[in-house]
Amino acid sequence: MDIVSTTRNSRGSHRDEDGLLLRSGLKLAHMRMIVALADSGSVSAAAATLNVSQPAASRMIGEMEAIVAAPLLERHARGVSLTSYGHALARRARSILIELREVDREIADLRSGKGGSVSLGAVTAPAVSLAMPAIRELRELYPRLQINIQVEASPVLARELLASRLDFAIARIPDDLNPRLFDSRVIGIEKAKLVVRRGHPLATGRKVSLADTAGFDWVLQAEGSLLRRTIEQHFLRRDVSLPERVLNTSSLLLTLVSITQSDAIAATSVDVAEFLTTGLAAAVETLPLDVDIEVQPYSLLTAHNRLLSPAAQLLHDAILRRIR
Repeated sequence: MDIVSTTRNSRGSHRDEDGLLLRSGLKLAHMRMIVALADSGSVSAAAATLNVSQPAASRMIGEMEAIVAAPLLERHARGVSLTSYGHALARRARSILIELREVDREIADLRSGKGGSVSLGAVTAPAVSLAMPAIRELRELYPRLQINIQVEASPVLARELLASRLDFAIARIPDDLNPRLFDSRVIGIEKAKLVVRRGHPLATGRKVSLADTAGFDWVLQAEGSLLRRTIEQHFLRRDVSLPERVLNTSSLLLTLVSITQSDAIAATSVDVAEFLTTGLAAAVETLPLDVDIEVQPYSLLTAHNRLLSPAAQLLHDAILRRIR
């Protein structure tokens, strides 16, 4: 088995921090051998650990040294010691073997119904419309599957994904990050609605213009956020003054509290607006705005060249089924 293809099928491609590339000729048997040599300091002991003959072990060592084009061992009277090249290879090989063992364990857990774990990040709209229904679907099939979901703005989620704290994300690639760092698939265009408390002065059933809303308090995401910029651009394109009294928060709970206890207006995604107006004893309603507000499309993001764990793949596929 090719070690590069093996590691890409588990957690993604690997390159040693010392610059040693795990070339395609290195096999799992080689990885196990170099780790055994590091642990035992003896060719015969390493051979016994792997249940191979000493000549076979020596042949494997020769193969590894030929592949990496560098000496891996220094032989002396008491046995062998690893060179700096050998230590670099052994360190990375040990990491690879541990990851492969974890994948085997996770697959076994999934087969037995114990589940596994997955961490997903999502901006608010697809968290409501895609992630939560997919999670409910998987809960029925894999009741012990551990699922962590982080709802944040795209810049935060993209960096969490690159730091390997998320398996994948439903978000947008920030302008300040290289898009080549991600594998992306556009899956939806987010639209926004204005939500207010039931009985709000503007909730008369007639079409509302942005000029009608400017004199009211607003609840918006932080300055610079995509939804905030989109709303402000709509005001400016219509030569309407921006709202002066704005509560800045990304908290859906604080947004809801604010609009239900005052005449404030909040901008949310269509999915969130539909959730709020069909539940919560119909405490809020949407304003029939005379213009459509479309936000930049969001995508299903994974880190480039990092394939998903079995548990993460299950959730990823469940989300894709809902899109289709």
